[in-house]
Parts: sequence; C-alpha cells; structure tokens
Amino acid sequence: MSETAAKETLGFQTEARQLLKLMIHSLYSNREIFLRELISNASDAIDKLRFLSLESPDLLGDDATFEIRISADKDAKTVTIADNGIGMSRQEVIENLGTIAKSGTAQFLTNLTGDQKKDSQLIGQFGVGFYASFIVAGRVVVETRRAGQGESEGCRWTSAGEADFEVETITRTTRGTTITLHLNDDCEEFLESYRLQAIVRKYADHVSVPVLMQSSKPNDEDSATDGAEDAFEVINKATALWTRSRADVADEEYQEFYKHIAHDFQDALTWSHNKVEGKLEYTSLMYIPAKAPFDLWNRESPRGLKLYVQRVFIMDEAEQFLPLYLRFVKGVVDSNDLSLNVSREILQKDPAIDSMRSALTKRVLDSLEKLAKSDPEKYQQFWEEFGQVLKEGPAEDFANKEKIAGLLRFSTSSSGSETQNQSLASYVERMKSDQTKIYYVAADSYQTAKSSPHLEIFRKRGIEVVLLFDRIDEWLVSHLAEFDGKPLQDVARGSLDLDSESDGTEDKKKEPAPEHTELLKRLEKTFGDDVESVCVSQRLTESPSCLVVTEDDMGMQMRRILEQAGQAVPESKRIFEINVDHPLVKRLALEADEGRFDRLARVLFDQALLAEGSQLNDPASFVKNLNEFLLEVAGE
Repeated sequence: MSETAAKETLGFQTEARQLLKLMIHSLYSNREIFLRELISNASDAIDKLRFLSLESPDLLGDDATFEIRISADKDAKTVTIADNGIGMSRQEVIENLGTIAKSGTAQFLTNLTGDQKKDSQLIGQFGVGFYASFIVAGRVVVETRRAGQGESEGCRWTSAGEADFEVETITRTTRGTTITLHLNDDCEEFLESYRLQAIVRKYADHVSVPVLMQSSKPNDEDSATDGAEDAFEVINKATALWTRSRADVADEEYQEFYKHIAHDFQDALTWSHNKVEGKLEYTSLMYIPAKAPFDLWNRESPRGLKLYVQRVFIMDEAEQFLPLYLRFVKGVVDSNDLSLNVSREILQKDPAIDSMRSALTKRVLDSLEKLAKSDPEKYQQFWEEFGQVLKEGPAEDFANKEKIAGLLRFSTSSSGSETQNQSLASYVERMKSDQTKIYYVAADSYQTAKSSPHLEIFRKRGIEVVLLFDRIDEWLVSHLAEFDGKPLQDVARGSLDLDSESDGTEDKKKEPAPEHTELLKRLEKTFGDDVESVCVSQRLTESPSCLVVTEDDMGMQMRRILEQAGQAVPESKRIFEINVDHPLVKRLALEADEGRFDRLARVLFDQALLAEGSQLNDPASFVKNLNEFLLEVAGE
C-alpha cells in the first residue's frame, strides 16, 4: 500500500451511533463470534468471485487459488483477516460498510436465478456481521480492491465505531479485502494463536475455503530464513463430511467424525445421513451413541443437534429439531432455509423448523427400526442404554406413537430372563388364536413381577404376560392403550374374564357357593372400609389371596412413585380376592373364634401386600400374628 488520495470523512446512514451501540453491546452474547462473522464474510466474498468468474474469467487474473489468512501482531495488538475474494470498490465500501444492516450478500443473491441461486454457498445475509468487529476492537481498518479494477483504485475504510468513518483511495496490489482489528485492552486473549485456532475450528472448520494462520515456530537465531515472512498453514478441514455423497464416505470417516462432534471415544452404534431437496433443503447426519451420557436423565441438560448454515457453525445444541425423548441423538443439521435472529445465535419460530423436526424424528426412528432388524445384538445394547428414555416417547409424540411402540422391548412371563427383551410385535405373533388382549403386570422389580400371584391363572392356561418393572412403565402404558389394534390389559386391575381366551382346559368361573358367601361377609366385616370389596378370585390357583386395583383407579406402581416423590395421591381402596380352594382359606372359613378369624384374615391381607411389593401398614402386628400361628402349629 502506498500513496493516499481523495480522503474524506462521511457519516453513517441511519441513526448510526445508537444502532452501533446496540449491536456492539447487545446483539451478540459471545465475543468470539466476531471471528466467525468475519470468516463468513470472507467466504462469501470468495464465493461471489467464483460465480462472477464463470462469466468473466479475467477477474481472477493470475491468482485462481482462494484462501483466507488470519494473523496476529502482539506488539501492535492487532488481528488481521484477509481474503482474495471479490473485494469492494470505493462506492461499495461506502454503501456496504457505511449503511448498517445492508448486506452485499443478500443483494447479490437477489441477482441470482434458477440453478445459480440453488448452488450458491453464500452464508451471511443480515449485513451486520461485520460490525461484530467492534465487540473486540476499538478501531477497525478495512483495505480492499475489487477484482477487475486497477491497483490505484483500492480503498481504505477506517472507523472507531462511532458516528462517522473515513474513506480514502489507496494503492493496493492484490484484489480482495484485509480487515485489521485494533483490539481493546480486555480482548488481548485473541492475540494468542491457540485461541484463534480454537475459534476457527469451532465455527469455521468446515468452510470450503482454506483458512490459514501463521505457524507457531520457536525462535532460531541461526535460522537461514530469519526475517523472512512466517509460513502459513491451513488450520481448518475445509470440507464438510455431511455435504459429501454417502457412497464417498467410508465407515471409518463417519466414526471419526462422530467422535469429533460427540467428544466420545467409542464408535457410534449406527447413523443416518440424508440430504433433502425440494420445498426445504437441508442435510442431516445423526448418530446413535453406544453409551448413555452421565446427564441423560437430566431433562434440563443442554442437548440437540449442531446447527450449521452453509457449513458455518451457528449453534451447539439446537434442541428444536428433535423431541426430548430422542435427546441422546448426536449429529449435525445444515440448512439455509431457517429463520435466525439477527446475531445468528437463536432460531426464530418457523414452520420450516416444525417440518424438519417431524422429518428428522421419523429418520431417527427408522434408523432404530433398521438396526433392530439388521443387528438385534446391537439394538439390545442400545435398549439397555436408552430404552427407558425411549419409553417417554408415546406420551410426548402422539404422531409416532405406534412406531415408537414397535421399538419398545419388555421381559415376559415366558422369556426366562430379565434381559431377554421381547417386542410387542413378537408377543402378538405368539398370542393364542382366540386371545384378544395384550396382558401385563406392573411391579417394582423383575422378580416381584415374575412371581406375582396375579399371573397364576395365566401360567395355568399358557397365556404370556408382559412384565413391567421400570419406574416409567405404568406411566407408559397409560399413554399406550393398544398395539396393533389389541388393547393392553393390566392383570391386576378390575374384573378378569378369561373365558373367551382359553385353550379349553379352564375351570368354569367360580360363583360364590353358600359357604363362600358367608366367608365373604365375615371378611368384609373384618376389613370394613380398608377394602373396596371382597370376592372369590378368578386369578389365583396357588396363592391364598391377592389385591386388585379397581378399573378406574391409579396403579400401585405409579402410586408408590408419586408418594416417594412427595406428591399427594388420592386415597384408594382395593378389592381383596381370595382363593377358596387354598387350604388356608378353607381353614379360615371353619374358624369359629372371631378374634382368631380377624388375625388370620389380616395375615392373608398382609401377605397379599408383600407379594405385590407394597409396604405393610403395620409390620409389627403382622409379625406378632404370624408368630402366634406358628407357635400354635408347633405345639400341635
């Protein structure tokens, strides 16, 4: 740069002082954003030149290689960002830098039509990104020359971010733009090479233009190149894996990229890579991790996909693209069709987001369904890590409830193991020909569910029952009323009629005989208001008694969870069912002493509570009564 000419001082258009103050101090939440914005502008300038050079190759001259260079001068306290893109003429400098919120990119896009606009990779469209410079700099100098103009037609723009700026004509030997930031005293951290490199890798690692910085080399007094210009090295990857065709990306590259974005040392279980074109255009690359993060159960933890706009990083956890029950998914989404706020840090409410959210959610569920069919062992690994989170889905995502239900896995009364999980579809395939319902029992543990006395009649008749023992299960089935057209039925709730679902070997429904009627009346007198009613059980074949929830009441597992959480739950009375064929019940019916009758009845009631995993109302009385009966038996 040499002689200067035609120097003048001009005022910003619009209410510049107030607007600049607003942008500098309020628009951006993070100071490091300035470098992202300047790199984006430089990338845009290079893309503009690429477009124009297709029709006017002379614009490139002898320099057809594009790059962005960043350098820092600790002595001068400056950071410089230079590009060899389209550059600006003096008039364009005044219009673009002197008119706040005027975007040269946006204006350039309006002049593109058809395939040109579709293929453009331009990033910034707000026209305020450049002014992020004043977040860290007290003075900014821009030197530029438009491609195709002579060396003497360069231009220098200088401003301290106040109400005016200076523009002067200079001699500039190269096309493009150089921005020099004179940093504020509290921003000297950005003079460090490692800090600048970290910002570039965070926000612009996948920008297609190479970003170069001076390589950090130790001083060498004997170096033969002493005094020569420091070497520059590329610090960004300059390629976005998700923009490449799936056929061109090896599995190893996918896994390497996953570990980079998820900060995970293990390989992902599976991934989904798709490009959507049409009314909405975006690319997504989503991964299913192999291990759950430590904060999986904290629903308030940051989560979501990384959002890019034309390969420039915008947001780390864009939670708008997936529902909360898929919070374990990692990946990126890249689109230029989204409404961002002016600082490009916040997504605006937009129908496009809802459309993308719906499509991406189905994409993840399809990927899981494919994994379950192609590699059951891997899916079992996924289920053990994330199954309970996926169970939140039917309540949160009505549109995909059936698809989510197909991905759920449960133990059953015939699976033989807590970990031999079965799908509802496989349960339906094994149902008896005349079975019309999917039966389940809820308990606090696998063993309690498997040993539940409510299953006795089902074992006798060879009917499989789904075992629910996760804390979320009863809440899940309250939102998942049916599967494949077959209602889900709690075997411990309401009346049980298996006469229509049998193998022909069932006993006829037990109607209370006269002697049983008398026993039921005595028991109702003993329990009084403690139970809803007392009846002869159709469920029991081995146990003497059980407790049943009324049809419209809250299940006991859900009740216990709410009570443990300190929430008030409404009072409920349950039905006390007895097995009139059991020796203890027969002995009870013959008991003439009302005191002994009451104590034995209470023992049977407490046994029913223990069998379902509930707490005894009066453990001391249960132990006392049980000991008395044991002593009597021992004395006989």
